Amino acid sequence: MLNPIDTDQVIRDGGATGRFPDEMHPAAAWWIAACFVVTLRADQIIVAHDGQPATEKYFELLCQGAINAQHYACRVLDLDVADEDELIMAMKDADRVPGMRVTTAGDQVTITLYDRAGVPLAERPSLYLIRRMIAEDRVPLPVNTECKGTVRPYKEVVQ
Repeated sequence: MLNPIDTDQVIRDGGATGRFPDEMHPAAAWWIAACFVVTLRADQIIVAHDGQPATEKYFELLCQGAINAQHYACRVLDLDVADEDELIMAMKDADRVPGMRVTTAGDQVTITLYDRAGVPLAERPSLYLIRRMIAEDRVPLPVNTECKGTVRPYKEVVQ
């Protein structure tokens, strides 16, 4: 990562939280999402955000990281603006796929990562593995162009 983050400080408590831009810059969202997809071996996830202007770049890079995660060709379903309950319901409606949600409060950005049961990720093994991948600069890039995923609006895919 060109501009490293303190993974032990930022990636904890079910996701990643840090002050913008010094503790968690937007590019960290790309890495977190790619590592999330690889760690959970996800071929589909649902993403949402809180609608705040500060979350826009994080959300965009979160989606890009998720579709560029090794050979998973992850299909990202964009729920757009949604609260936590709406995201968890959408995850269940889509056959219990994992999810991510970006929120901001002041200068604090939070990316919450949810497992297939709709619970924020546990420390072991998931958050630990994501933290190590980022700290060790292990880029989970796609192996070829056919392995790149897609971003689609949730409403187009799941009724």
